Amino acid sequence: MPITRRHAIAGTLALAAASSARAAIPRFEPPSALLEAAKQDGGFVNYTAQIEDLELETIAAFNKRFPFVKVETVHLPGGQLIERIKAEIGANKLVADLIDHSEPSLLRNIESAFRPYAPPNAADYIPEALASPRIWPRITAGTCIAWNSELIKDKPKGWWDLTGPKYAGQLGMPSGYTGGSTWVWVMFQRKMLGEDYWAKQAAIKPRIYTTNAVTADALVRGEIAIAPVSYPAVMPKIRDGAPLATVFPIEGVPCFTFGAGITAVSQRPAAAQLYLDWCLSEEGQAMLIADLGHLTALKKSPADTPGLDPAVQKLWFADRVESDRVRDPWLAEWSKAFGLRQ
Repeated sequence: MPITRRHAIAGTLALAAASSARAAIPRFEPPSALLEAAKQDGGFVNYTAQIEDLELETIAAFNKRFPFVKVETVHLPGGQLIERIKAEIGANKLVADLIDHSEPSLLRNIESAFRPYAPPNAADYIPEALASPRIWPRITAGTCIAWNSELIKDKPKGWWDLTGPKYAGQLGMPSGYTGGSTWVWVMFQRKMLGEDYWAKQAAIKPRIYTTNAVTADALVRGEIAIAPVSYPAVMPKIRDGAPLATVFPIEGVPCFTFGAGITAVSQRPAAAQLYLDWCLSEEGQAMLIADLGHLTALKKSPADTPGLDPAVQKLWFADRVESDRVRDPWLAEWSKAFGLRQ
């Protein structure tokens, strides 16, 4: 789909508004000792399940402040990334200095692989958002409904709209097996919308994609017209002029946090800590919210998310213990409902 001048102007205005709002955010000022140590490190290896383009934007914003830190990123979907991490740990060859994963509970299960760490503003974070005292919620995101505004004119309102026959042949979605970002809405649908929700949705034969990013690209191309998708997967595309629109569902917004920690075997921990400290600071979180469409696990958000009123569209976070218990059987049910093999 071509990006029109109207789309581009809208994206520019949104970016200008975000930049203006960020002007009031406290500037992150690291200790001089950490700065010097990070300069000596020169860079670090970052293992992440974050959407690659979004991580590269985050690194670019960080490097505007700290250009002397070179971040070498290894990006994989959540399932593949955790298998690589476990394999490297088993062979005593873990390469990563920093690990950031979409399913914090999986990192909590290997907590000994991380060194003790807390950001300077640790007290400002919601305690329940921490997977462990060593693993911090660098990224918080929510699932929205997104659609191609050149193909769909009637604005959907909620999750049940995605089961209607008018979207037959037009609906797409990322696989529930992608990682924490998709598992959270699979769990939300099963728990909050009922056991028959998937069957009704499967009846209109949605197309299943490998990741949120691939689903968002399919929306832009017009390959599908509407999809449940992680908001950060589409917000930068809207900012850059893509013909997409979004809504946060009235029944609730499934939210997930990534877990990030510095590895116990890190060879360049100061550079990794500088990056993680910045990401977790108000400055870093404001950038993630305003530029990339993330939410935050800070007790007080440094920026607003357009179209989201937590008093109306309730943010839904999975109970970690329940999530761990039901994940495998419910994903198997989801897969069966949509005729998939894993």
